[in-house]
Amino acid sequence: MLKTDQFSLPRQLDLVFRELEAELAGLTSGTVFVQIRNNVIGKFGIRQNPISGRNGHLSGGDSGLTAAQQASFRKMAIESLNFKRHWTHGEISYEFALRQDMVIVDATLESNYNMANLMIRYPRKDATSTFQEWS
Repeated sequence: MLKTDQFSLPRQLDLVFRELEAELAGLTSGTVFVQIRNNVIGKFGIRQNPISGRNGHLSGGDSGLTAAQQASFRKMAIESLNFKRHWTHGEISYEFALRQDMVIVDATLESNYNMANLMIRYPRKDATSTFQEWS
């Protein structure tokens, strides 16, 4: 059996969108997010925009993204990986909305770094104290 880290990041993202097909079919807007650690997608999901209500009734859309719109969304999401540079940990958020039967997508790429890794890579020269001694 293949492990997730044996798939490229674009292939993993493709799998994420295939997993979310049923949920996207019922939404016209929201945010798809993927959390990445060591270039492997761990947690992913959809943050739905708030459901609006008026006069005691909640209005929810009966339809969502069509198969063609989802394919367009998936393609844009995979292409956005070309803007990811030199980082292996972080989160990518794809804010989407259906406007005039077109899916509009804004991608936000967030890199995360761990200071503990830097401390190992760049040890201090003077290991006595981080504070200057006052006499």
